[in-house]
Amino acid sequence: MMSQPKEVRQKHLICLMRCLQRPFLLTLVSGLYLAAPRIYASTTFTTLISFNGTNGAGPVAGLVQGADGNFYGTAPNGGPNSNGTVFAISPDGTFFTNFYNFAGGTNGAAPVGGLMVGADGNFYGTTFSGGTSNWGTIFQITPHGAFNQLARLSGTNGANPDVTLVQAPDGSFYGGTKFGGPYPNTTQGGTGYGSIFQVTTNGLLTTPVLFDSTNGANPAALVLGNDGNFYGTTEWGGSISSLKLGFGTIFRLSPDGTFTNLYLFSGGSDGGFPVAGLVQGKNGNFYGTTQSGGSNSIGTIFQMTSGGQFQSWLSFPASSVGGYPSAAMVQGSDGNFYGTTYIGGDASQHGTIFKITPAGGLTPLIQFSGTNGFTPGANPLSSLVQGTDGNFYGTTVNGGAYNKGTVFRLSLPLTPIIRSIAKAGSMVTLVWNSAASQTYQLEFTTNLALGTWNNLGGTVIANDGTITSIDLSATDPNRFYRVLVQ
Repeated sequence: MMSQPKEVRQKHLICLMRCLQRPFLLTLVSGLYLAAPRIYASTTFTTLISFNGTNGAGPVAGLVQGADGNFYGTAPNGGPNSNGTVFAISPDGTFFTNFYNFAGGTNGAAPVGGLMVGADGNFYGTTFSGGTSNWGTIFQITPHGAFNQLARLSGTNGANPDVTLVQAPDGSFYGGTKFGGPYPNTTQGGTGYGSIFQVTTNGLLTTPVLFDSTNGANPAALVLGNDGNFYGTTEWGGSISSLKLGFGTIFRLSPDGTFTNLYLFSGGSDGGFPVAGLVQGKNGNFYGTTQSGGSNSIGTIFQMTSGGQFQSWLSFPASSVGGYPSAAMVQGSDGNFYGTTYIGGDASQHGTIFKITPAGGLTPLIQFSGTNGFTPGANPLSSLVQGTDGNFYGTTVNGGAYNKGTVFRLSLPLTPIIRSIAKAGSMVTLVWNSAASQTYQLEFTTNLALGTWNNLGGTVIANDGTITSIDLSATDPNRFYRVLVQ
């Protein structure tokens, strides 16, 4: 990593390519010129749609991008039957449709968890209620809206699933239930402490983990680690404390069903109540948030190795940055982590979107405002997703024109990542990812030691998620390239 903090302008040095003749070889080196952390002036926030009840209401989960480029999500309320919807929306918001509306009863109701795209191209999700005795369901839905209920929870094997599923290498799906199981739970209404379930595409459901409070309670979504194990958190349970259910846990679940608690939260400086799931970073570590605790009692961000070595990374410093995070973070193509907080921000306290660098620099990007009827949205409970166009997309549970939630897009100048480089004779073709409407400049040099760079053509404004540039004069024995965000 190359660093030059005193650069006058923010430079994103992405790719250095050395073209060696006889034989031809490409060597990629990542680097970055960094200035002090700041909120980019070119950050753009767009509300794509406001839910009005008829088309859904109160989206809690994040979105997933389908093969057609559109984003798909769930709204647990609203729709023609008032039992929730599955919707699709284009990246620019000009196309929106409810392609499935839940009817309640055995069909299912209240899809609180989000959708995921299976290996077969279909969407998979859960409903919080409906099904057998109102304990919830697991469903499959095609991109064209053909619906198939895979399984219904029975209560004893779990009840009320509220997280997004994850697919295992064997094709089955794993998820968690908020309540249910065989262990009485008088503290939370006697409905059990939750479970981890596995369901096949044929609808065969098993429960490798039944929580009993000592091993955790109320699990969040799982993430499949690089080592083939699942990792997750429980909002409650674990450590013995003044709270009967404890402050939550981090656990590992192996494919053979072996369950291991890796960390028990104390509710102090390390945080408490990790209501959101984990994300595995490019360095192999896992990152997550707690909804409370820390030095200011409004939540923390932590990291943990796959072996269970825990580090409380930082405490949210002030409500202006945000507090009480309720959604998993996502690592962007630039290596930074992005997340949301349910409250905090300006005086209206309707939540924020934040960025944290791998070095721990925390910056608020968006403060949701209570002015103008919360038109931009309010109180995000969902994770962000980065689209193929480089922009981030998400939902708010409140706000919008009807105060029933929104879908939004966040555009900011992310570090480009070279996708491909090809050489034919003296011509080199470079393709890198980009953010729509962002301006870039490709530069080259033949000697890194001199520190002198030359523009290769003029600036380019991205129309979509990729830019292709061609260098027709790559005849030098050594030639290096970099891309600047303007």
